[in-house]
Formats: sequence, structure tokens, C-alpha cells
Amino acid sequence: MYRRIVLAYDGSESGQRALLDSREIAQWSQAELFLVAVMPLATTYLPVEGGFYEDAGREAADRKRFEDILAEGLQRLSNSGFATHGEVLVGDPIAAITEYARGVAADLIVVGHRHHESWAARWWRGSTARALIEHAHCSVLVVITR
Repeated sequence: MYRRIVLAYDGSESGQRALLDSREIAQWSQAELFLVAVMPLATTYLPVEGGFYEDAGREAADRKRFEDILAEGLQRLSNSGFATHGEVLVGDPIAAITEYARGVAADLIVVGHRHHESWAARWWRGSTARALIEHAHCSVLVVITR
């Protein structure tokens, strides 16, 4: 039985479907829910003499967007009667999710996945779900949308 569930939530259609599924699992197993949104490290650096300059305004806007995504997910769970822990993580999604899951002693990670139609899209975007399965210390539930 699952007691601590980490849900990686991005607000997408597949993420919303994963949110619904994790709600059902949590209700069934009376599990504690942890909702995380992962903000990738800033990728907009401008070269300057002796180092790099990061656009702090863009980083603040990105953080606000991820905080809003997280708040929306927390509100959905709260409306369903779940007390949920939530946090915006920063970094590589796979490393951030697995590290967080280990830190809270999770026994299930739930993530959404959307099938890409073309081989080029699959190659370019890669698969967070596949990489998560390889690196996670616990079970991973991948909720698929098409």
C-alpha cells in the first residue's frame, strides 16, 4: 500500500490526468500527497567579460509561473478534501523529483506523459517518464494521455 505519494505536476493535460489518478490512489490507500512543480535551471545567459549574466527578471517570471501551476494543483486537491504539501523545485526535473521523493520517503511517484506522434518529437523532447523510472528509488506511475 502506498503511504507517501509525490506527484510531479506541470499543469498540462497529462499532468491534470495524473493529478486525478493520484487523488484516487491517495483516497484508496489513505496516503499523504506531495505536489511538486519543477522549474528548470535558467537557460538564458548572456556572455559578459569574465562570466555570464543571468536575466533575473525572466527567472522571477518563470518562478511565478511555476508557483501559479503549483497553487492551481494544490487548490484542486484541497477542493477534493486532501491536505497536500507543495513545493516548487529548481533544477533538472529527474534529479529534482527523485531527490525530493527520497527526502520525503515516498513510495510512489506519479507523473503524466503525453505520447508524441512523430519520431522527431519523441527524439527531440525525450521522455521524462522513462528517465524517471530509471532513476527513482520507488515505484513510478506514468499516466498516459494521447
